[in-house]
Amino acid sequence: MSTEHESTGPEPKTAAPASVAMFTIDCADPAPLVDFYTKLLGMTVAYQDENVAMITGDGGPAIGFGKVDHYTPPPWPDDDSAKQFHLDLKVDDIEAVAKQAVELGATQPEHQPGETWRVLLDPAGHPFCLALWQN
Repeated sequence: MSTEHESTGPEPKTAAPASVAMFTIDCADPAPLVDFYTKLLGMTVAYQDENVAMITGDGGPAIGFGKVDHYTPPPWPDDDSAKQFHLDLKVDDIEAVAKQAVELGATQPEHQPGETWRVLLDPAGHPFCLALWQN
């Protein structure tokens, strides 16, 4: 008889104590980001005023935008780790979506750290990536 625990498969999942309902992006003005991200992600405006906004879509967390006085966009490239997060967006065609994002107001910085994704900056200067996402 073995005294070791024998695995019979994955442990049953227990309900997590929390889930992501929304993440909020700081900015100087929510309006340009609402316009940009609703068009790029196909989401809809759930709420918007001059200080805050929220967009929603099917099957994922909402995205909020909050006005912050004296907002400064993170640098790119980010040599000093001032950037705290970025969005990774799943796309079917990096070139086509990058072109569309630029038409919507994004910019494509010269510095691109990889070959399998593209870094763009949203209208407020937040970096985000376009990638052919494999699960």
